[in-house]
Amino acid sequence: MPLSGVVEFVGREEELQNLHQLLQDNKQVAIAAIAGMGGVGKTELALQYAIKHRETYNGGLCWLLPKTGDIGIQVVQFARMQLDLKPPEDFDILAQVQYCWRHWREGDVLLVLDDVSDYEEVKPYLPSLPSRFKVLITTRQKLGRIAQLSLDVLQPEAALELLRSLLKETPERIERELALANQLCEWLGYLPLGVELVGRYLARKQDLSLTEMLRRLENKRLDERSLSKSKSEADMTARRGVLAAFELSWQELEDSDKQLGCLLSLFAAAPIPWKLVEQCLPEEHTEELEEIRDDSLLILHLLQRKDEGVYQLHPLLREFFQYKCTGLKRAEEFKRSFCKVMVAVGKEIPEYPTLKQIYNVTPAIPHLAEVAKNLIQYVKDEDLIWAFIGNAQLYQDQGLYNQAVSWYEQSLTVTKKRLGESDVSVAQSLNNLAELYYLQGRYSEAEPLFLQALELRRHLLGKEHLDVALSLSNLAQLYNSQGRYSEAEPLFLQALELRRHLLGESHISVAHSLNNLAGLYNYQGRYSEAEPLYLQALELKRCLLGEEHPDFAHSLHNLAFLYYLQRRYSEAESLNLQALELKRCLLGEEHPDFAYSLNTLAALYESQGRYSEAEPLNLQALELRRRLLGEEHPSVADSLNNLAQLYRSQGRYSEAEPLDIQTLALRRKLLGEEHPHVAISLNNLAKLYYLQGNYAKSEPLYLQALDIFEQRLGANHPNTITVRENLAYLRDRLSPNQE
Repeated sequence: MPLSGVVEFVGREEELQNLHQLLQDNKQVAIAAIAGMGGVGKTELALQYAIKHRETYNGGLCWLLPKTGDIGIQVVQFARMQLDLKPPEDFDILAQVQYCWRHWREGDVLLVLDDVSDYEEVKPYLPSLPSRFKVLITTRQKLGRIAQLSLDVLQPEAALELLRSLLKETPERIERELALANQLCEWLGYLPLGVELVGRYLARKQDLSLTEMLRRLENKRLDERSLSKSKSEADMTARRGVLAAFELSWQELEDSDKQLGCLLSLFAAAPIPWKLVEQCLPEEHTEELEEIRDDSLLILHLLQRKDEGVYQLHPLLREFFQYKCTGLKRAEEFKRSFCKVMVAVGKEIPEYPTLKQIYNVTPAIPHLAEVAKNLIQYVKDEDLIWAFIGNAQLYQDQGLYNQAVSWYEQSLTVTKKRLGESDVSVAQSLNNLAELYYLQGRYSEAEPLFLQALELRRHLLGKEHLDVALSLSNLAQLYNSQGRYSEAEPLFLQALELRRHLLGESHISVAHSLNNLAGLYNYQGRYSEAEPLYLQALELKRCLLGEEHPDFAHSLHNLAFLYYLQRRYSEAESLNLQALELKRCLLGEEHPDFAYSLNTLAALYESQGRYSEAEPLNLQALELRRRLLGEEHPSVADSLNNLAQLYRSQGRYSEAEPLDIQTLALRRKLLGEEHPHVAISLNNLAKLYYLQGNYAKSEPLYLQALDIFEQRLGANHPNTITVRENLAYLRDRLSPNQE
């Protein structure tokens, strides 16, 4: 039996118990196979089991190494040397072994067959064993019906504990760089051999920081010397380094097995939907691929089945297969095919995905990201942008703007570098990034990008093109949000006319233009012009998309908001509740659009004096927006404004005042001094001071608000009229005091 070099055996207590149970359960011969990929600690577990249960097996323990020679000969040699048995030399080897079994010392016996690669070679010696013999096999393979304990990598906590045990002389290194220690274990995929090799290497190199160790691993990968077994580590149970351990399994593979392994290594270090693998090899028969997967890679534990139709490579095995890919004839072909399949996935992501669609495509996203990060050179020029759009759009449509922005920024950088400054893909990248900045409330950053995209599209595509219409519409939407209504209207009208001309009346893009123009009129108080446009857009979406679509819910909400402004509360409530429920079902409750509907419904209830219903909705919308959009976003300011309005209506002035002040400051910062929403905040704060009897503070705020409204919305806008009336009430109140 080999000596264990483990300083502290961690993370395998449950496996030891399960192994003992497996060996005891069989009434005849219990053969428990500890199967697993190279480096997972099969030999060490068998060794620790033998040490722990030495007294259980009072008939002795015999440790056999099938790869070093015939185990029949090894059994006979052991019996002669350790048990003083003398099997007749004129017997053949099988008969000699059977003689040894019959004359073995009394008591239970543990036979360990360490690292069996071909069970058929050892099988002939085992059937004649008496029931007191327990046989424990370690192998990389699955052995059919034999009772099996499959050994996985360590849990993260156990891997860290193993690393800590190897650095006992300098424990402060772990505590000082605990996050780095966890990253090291994660990079190694929690593989015991990898963690032990790196831990021993660090123990020898006491001046080497964990930061530098991780950097070397990321740079040199499996070639990093810390993953090779040093001559000075003679006390290690493992006989090989990581690369050498994996090489043993590689040598057992056929060429077709190796090719599939290399293809799988192109996928990200994440679960792999098998249907994507099949799409990468369309010329291969599905049954043949399944046979390679099941009868080679899975049996040798080079691949793991994670779920139905989902498989995954261990991170270090993925590194190993990539390492082998360099010498594979079909490597370049596989890379191009993989990129083509993943780009197609990116193109299929809808503009307004539902929760179900997001759920279906999410497993492919890490692999699409892998194309963008490491294989972009294998993507065709015309598809280049889609490696980034797919990732970005999925995050954007969930309201995860911070996760989306880096993908759009990378898209712009990469397309410019490969295609030059003047290309339609560059224009699309500019537009996409600008849209995201707009959604984040970063209006000053969005505008120049929108303008560049519009100019580039006009130059490359001509003035009568759908992409030009999209740029016009996006720029108009930005101006609308900035309160620059006179600049927004002609752009909206141009976009609508262009889309009608190119697409006809019954197209979803026409519906979007109608909706956008209605939104502009709504902000301007032109309600009678907005309503028919909203209704046209809603009907178009109903016909083209159906009533179970996020875009249809969006139109319902817009119409509800119009009715709210017109004080048509019963109509507004019905539509808002319908939109809210649709968004809950289609988008989930963790989405900015869901918060938008919550906010509007809360405002509606506040206007009706239904304060107890309004407040929890306001608070929910505010918390959701803060979490999804950050503290500095126009939508967060809207929620703060509505909550302050609610408290003001309830006479809770001390709670309303800080919210009104915060809203005003945030809107000034994000929208500028002359924005209509700033005027709304000035009016609200003025009204609060008026209600508190602080007339001296109230009047100048009303005057500022009135000036902005008159300049930006005109003298007859409902907001302008409201402020003018508020100012008149204030002056009436002041008149007696001034006499």
